[in-house]
Amino acid sequence: MSYFDDIEQKKKKWEEETLKKTLAKFPEQKKEFRTGSDTAAERLYLPDEKTLNDFGERIGFPGEYPFTRGVQPTMYRGRFWTMRQYAGFGNAEESNRRYKYLLGQGQTGLSIAFDLPTQIGYDSDDPMSEGEVGKVGVAIDTLKDMEILFDGLPLDRISTSMTINAPAAVLLCMYLAVAEKQGVPAEKLSGTIQNDILKEYIARGTYIFPPLPSMRLINNIFQYCSEHMPNWNTISISGYHIREAGSTAVQEVAFTLANGIEYVKNALETGLDVDSFADRLSFFFNAHNDLLEEVAKFRAARRIWAQIMKNRFGAKNEKSMMLRFHTQTAGSTLTAQQPDNNIVRVAVQTLAAVLGGTQSLHTNSRDEALALPTEDSVTIALRTQQIIAHESGVINTADPLAGSYYVEALTDRISEKVYDYLNKIDEMGGMVKAIEKGYIQKEIQDAAYRHQKDLEAGERIVVGVNKFQAEKETAPNLLKVNPAIGDLQRKKLADVRKSRNSGKVETLLGTLHAAAGDDTVNLVPLILDAVREYATLGEICRVLRSVFGEYRESVVL
Repeated sequence: MSYFDDIEQKKKKWEEETLKKTLAKFPEQKKEFRTGSDTAAERLYLPDEKTLNDFGERIGFPGEYPFTRGVQPTMYRGRFWTMRQYAGFGNAEESNRRYKYLLGQGQTGLSIAFDLPTQIGYDSDDPMSEGEVGKVGVAIDTLKDMEILFDGLPLDRISTSMTINAPAAVLLCMYLAVAEKQGVPAEKLSGTIQNDILKEYIARGTYIFPPLPSMRLINNIFQYCSEHMPNWNTISISGYHIREAGSTAVQEVAFTLANGIEYVKNALETGLDVDSFADRLSFFFNAHNDLLEEVAKFRAARRIWAQIMKNRFGAKNEKSMMLRFHTQTAGSTLTAQQPDNNIVRVAVQTLAAVLGGTQSLHTNSRDEALALPTEDSVTIALRTQQIIAHESGVINTADPLAGSYYVEALTDRISEKVYDYLNKIDEMGGMVKAIEKGYIQKEIQDAAYRHQKDLEAGERIVVGVNKFQAEKETAPNLLKVNPAIGDLQRKKLADVRKSRNSGKVETLLGTLHAAAGDDTVNLVPLILDAVREYATLGEICRVLRSVFGEYRESVVL
């Protein structure tokens, strides 16, 4: 009798002699238990023959292909993840003060939130920006704002992440220009620019240009950074916003990796060698409430990406196969009701990210379902990371949940479902085609609809919302953005326009306009020239709009 036959017999004996008696007295709470991705969770998991016999290809060792167990051999025994609180509001002066506060509290990296006009390429004095300046992030119009934003922050000693997509090249150039003024060479800069436009068409909506010219700008950044910024992550391929739009964990991984495949394919078509840029690709995932499924999700994502890069794209450098990722706790799980409950949710999600092997982490604040976070709230969020890092003990060993029968089974099941999606997307002609057909959007919409129906039916419980409600709640203190920020920002912008060399700016914008019509020209150096002369974000984006056009979303029902 084999080892696994013996286990199966013992399981049957356990079911007859032990389980049956308990179920007769205490029936289970549900007929069926399912994960957040609607995967059936069995009552009991046992050793798996397939996993044990294929250990090297499926699990392996930390720091080695297929990286299921993490991208570093010692993981957090060597160094913690980067504690990078996402922050930015009002104008550059206010945000600079918040960054200095966070760094003083033990944050180890910056993560910049930009306001909506900046994200979609409008200056603060544009009519389209009315009422939105500084509301959901910091307003950045010119290099002057960027200089203020990083005043007193040494760019050669901090790592900066910028959540910016459609105008990513412009903000990257502003960051480069600030570094030049600080005397910091580009090769010493470290950080990440999100630069992930495909998920904007799918889930977030802060796009400007159609897909083809947007992909060109991304490739321009890949090429420029591979030559000048070797320590800079050129893209953060984001599943976070896909999950926030209502996807399941499986869809989050599948659609994120499908976007990654599209970026790699596009870069290879321009003549770039895969190992010249792939090691600077990074990813951005959501950490949700289903603790063990989230851990399995991160492990599956690493394994699948390593297999894709090795087997599909022929990467030779092991660093090109590593899926390195930033994590943010799930904003969509935060509730306006009983907001202190969000502290507990964030702690669970933080633990999932750390057990899953993240390289960088932002923890949301308890009041973010109501407003931008106060200093007290953001401090609690940061302390959550620090307590898990220093007090929980989960950092003592690499991939501490490896070998859990349940976690390994979930990792395998998620992997299988992700590959099903990837094969279907390939059959459609790739991710751009799937987006154009509305397939991805429809899958996410359907998942969000099913989740909402489960909430309304009480099949899924959200504490304080559809169960355990409070009769009376005390309103928390909330951060209020100064309503005069728009006026202040417009005045600052007017002063810059008066003091700069307008003739030179016009010449540089004309050069950019001509080059935008030639697909063979890398636009990053030309944007950098314009930024140095204080051309505005809106002026640069207006030039590119005039050549590339604007994307208009088709409605998918």
